Amino acid sequence: MSTQENSPLIEQIQHVLAAALRLSEDAVSPALEFGDVPQWDSLGHMEVMMELEQNFGIEINADTIATLISIPAIHDYIIMNKQNG
Repeated sequence: MSTQENSPLIEQIQHVLAAALRLSEDAVSPALEFGDVPQWDSLGHMEVMMELEQNFGIEINADTIATLISIPAIHDYIIMNKQNG
């Protein structure tokens, strides 16, 4: 699946990450990945996962947590969940 950088879903994901990591929206680009900012460490990652579950109404299991390490990966996971759910 291809990720469209200016899609409404990408913008929503950026907003959720900014809130979860306590960053300004300008600091969260569509290409942001785990470790790119100090706040997105292992503890920050769990905060991101909880915020994604709440904001998008999805369930993220333990096996999936380790794969959702970039905005494109999160985008594709949400799309897949919406299509299958």
